[in-house]
Amino acid sequence: MADVPLYVVSDYAASERRITPSWSIWQLKTKLEHITGIPPSSQKISLKTSSGEKIPIEAADEESVYLQQYPLAPYAELLVADTRPVSARPNFAAAADVEKYVLPEEEYEKKSDSVLAWKKAEKLGRFDPNAPTHEQAKIDAIAEEIKSRGIAAGKRCKIGEDDSRRGEIMYVGDVKEIPGTGAWVGVQLDEPVGKNDGSIGGTRYWGEESELKRGLFVRPERVEVGDFPALNDLEDLEEI
Repeated sequence: MADVPLYVVSDYAASERRITPSWSIWQLKTKLEHITGIPPSSQKISLKTSSGEKIPIEAADEESVYLQQYPLAPYAELLVADTRPVSARPNFAAAADVEKYVLPEEEYEKKSDSVLAWKKAEKLGRFDPNAPTHEQAKIDAIAEEIKSRGIAAGKRCKIGEDDSRRGEIMYVGDVKEIPGTGAWVGVQLDEPVGKNDGSIGGTRYWGEESELKRGLFVRPERVEVGDFPALNDLEDLEEI
């Protein structure tokens, strides 16, 4: 008999497969394990006909009973149930529980069609022979910006074009918790409209722990040093 196309349906998979009627029930189960992930001994198989009837495919001796004894109609559903307790079944929906293959680093470096190989060929990132020079140039440019703007701890300043964000420079230097090359400027704002309290990632750069977020780390080009006293929001109110 010719192969019959059937839809194999389980809790974990659904796909069209060609079934050979001369297979025994046990042969079918061993082949279905690769499709459904269910061990042969834990499979309960039934054939769903066009009328909706479910015919169990089972026998006391599954190696001597063949599929040709069942009404295999093209594109009927072959339902495969898992008889294992729920606790014993693999949870394929939980990606975190699935063991992942990690290519060893030495093998990855040997591949010629990887991102790493492309970066090497194009001399990008750490493979750029001029990379240290570029980084140092950026560090020097930021240092020059700090010098030309007169940025130093203890000076008053405002941030950007927003005249309402005034404060005092508390720190000038590297901040290892922030990605990027070169120095940052730490400012304690007059008002609690900052991003932190002078500390980042457990490292304190100035002051004491506070619930008021008055701290801000910015690049020097955003800092304008000058005589910027704290604003008095009450001075514009009319007397009553």
